[in-house]
Amino acid sequence: METPSYDHARLAALAGEIVAATRELSALGWTPATSSNFSMRLDDRHVAVTVSGRDKGRLKPDDIMVVDYTGKAVHEGQKPSAETVLHTQLYARLPDVGCVLHTHSLAQTLASRLYAGAGHVRFEDYELIKAFRGQETHDTEMDVPVLANNQCIPTLAAQVDVLLDRGTMWGYLIEGHGMYAWGRDMAEARRHLEAFEFLLNCELEMRKLRS
Repeated sequence: METPSYDHARLAALAGEIVAATRELSALGWTPATSSNFSMRLDDRHVAVTVSGRDKGRLKPDDIMVVDYTGKAVHEGQKPSAETVLHTQLYARLPDVGCVLHTHSLAQTLASRLYAGAGHVRFEDYELIKAFRGQETHDTEMDVPVLANNQCIPTLAAQVDVLLDRGTMWGYLIEGHGMYAWGRDMAEARRHLEAFEFLLNCELEMRKLRS
């Protein structure tokens, strides 16, 4: 078997970034019960991603593995999450994406259930809309897609491809599941994820006040 060729020093650096982020997001309660997965682009053929089934608050650099753009592990004995393809499709399609974060916060999960029928959550006239790259005014509407949960990951990936064909977006929800958010690097992906979280909490609180 051919030995995979990639920059091991870069992998070590990315692993450090991912581990630090996972610990912080775990402390916020966004990665319960070993859920969630995180990745960063390693190069034009490989992605660094968290291994499956580990407590995200206790990850070590060795818990970051390498997959190709099809989501296949490049080393034997390492198992990526079944959802890894939802990460790699973004790297394959969007050259400027450098980091993908998938979390399961309470707000994300509740909103995904409440808005599943509409197929999206709409943010309107929030100042924090400007946290997303390309958004320069609060005076706008922004829809976050909500996809039906499906254990067939290729089906979910195909639905995401349709959404990406329609235009720029920075994240989506899966019903009863959680959120995928991405950006050029870890900092931007974190900013987008945190903005989604705040705005989802705003919408949930507004529903309470209106009831």
